[in-house]
Amino acid sequence: MSDYCVATYRCFDENANFHKKAQSIAVGLTVGSWTELPAAQQKQMEKHLGRVLSVEVSEPGAGQDGNAAGRYADIRIAYPDVNFSADIPALLVTVFGKLSMDGAIKLIDLQFSPAFASGFGGPKFGIAGVRDLLGVHDRPLLMSIFKSVVGHDLDELGRQFYGQAAGGVDLIKDDEILFENPLTPIEKRVETCMAAARRARETTGQQLLYAVNVTGPASKLAEQAKKAIGAGANALLFNVLAYGFDTMRELAADPDINVPIAAHPALAGALYPSPHYGIAASVLLGKLMRLSGADLVLFPSPYGSVVMPKAENMAIRHALVTEQLDGDYLYRAPDDAGAPRGPAPQLRTSFPVPSAGIHPGLVPWIIRDFGQDVVVNAGGGIHGHPLGTAAGGQAFRQAIDAVLEGRTLSAYAETRPELRAAIERWGAKE
Repeated sequence: MSDYCVATYRCFDENANFHKKAQSIAVGLTVGSWTELPAAQQKQMEKHLGRVLSVEVSEPGAGQDGNAAGRYADIRIAYPDVNFSADIPALLVTVFGKLSMDGAIKLIDLQFSPAFASGFGGPKFGIAGVRDLLGVHDRPLLMSIFKSVVGHDLDELGRQFYGQAAGGVDLIKDDEILFENPLTPIEKRVETCMAAARRARETTGQQLLYAVNVTGPASKLAEQAKKAIGAGANALLFNVLAYGFDTMRELAADPDINVPIAAHPALAGALYPSPHYGIAASVLLGKLMRLSGADLVLFPSPYGSVVMPKAENMAIRHALVTEQLDGDYLYRAPDDAGAPRGPAPQLRTSFPVPSAGIHPGLVPWIIRDFGQDVVVNAGGGIHGHPLGTAAGGQAFRQAIDAVLEGRTLSAYAETRPELRAAIERWGAKE
């Protein structure tokens, strides 16, 4: 029985015969040629042949959200699993390797066969597991980011960490540009910051996860992660796109790396924003992140300083939090019509973390759009608070409480100086 992964492309061309284009992709990215093959060889090669599932042509003026200008077609092609090894690099090279350089064409969706998806463990903790570690099940989580890290020593990082932790945040993450360096080597950094976390807990009574940035040569990443965990780290931050999805997959699958992994979207802007080229954000920062093991996934929000269209945010959220990664619409070969097929594995869900330019006044919009299973993530919105870093964290917690109690931020802030100062500084979206 054949299993197939399905790629959907948006192909732009004013004059193309899109049906002919689709057939050339299906053949060119699999067996290379077809009509020239003798009948006997066609029969032998048929199990390797890509199949065109659909071609939907949209004429000029039919663009979506102002992004798709001109004539284009959405093309769905099924690729036999037998053609590639069960890893993300092999799948991506198969469905979009050289095709990504063939004019205006964007990979807008990927569907994984049950057989392919079954080789991936997905998030080790997921939303439920991260909540269990923190003991928080009834509200959105709050994450804080170091304000600056380059050139600072351990004392400064410890001071910054304590200020954030004392504000009642649930998670603190390293900056993605904090690499291994003589001033703050990873083991000493973890020891310093976790000591600050323990001091803060005496005041807040809260558990706290510290996502330390794992960097260095790819061959030594697992060793670095285990060093951090040995020093007390209880979460990791990883620049997935710089190292590759399968690198994170190996980290997540390692039994000795038994902490949540937060995936940073660095470099994603080189791949998803264009309507005509690259890979859709829902695939890049949604499906592939979850499949390869991210417990939390950061991405630009629709509201802050680095803005992603809301529709793309919602597509990422859907890919991260729906119960099953793909639905029941996976391709079934004609000769498999009566064959039984098990469902795709139900991977744990991943926390969406909309980021960049977030302040307490945006909390109502974040919860409205993402629900309670979201991580509110802030840097300047905490460190830039007029009353100090700890007050910045408290203002966010107060904003979350206000929304969950069904009250406006302005009314809630009347007796809470931290939230009131934040609203005076940044405003509020009621």
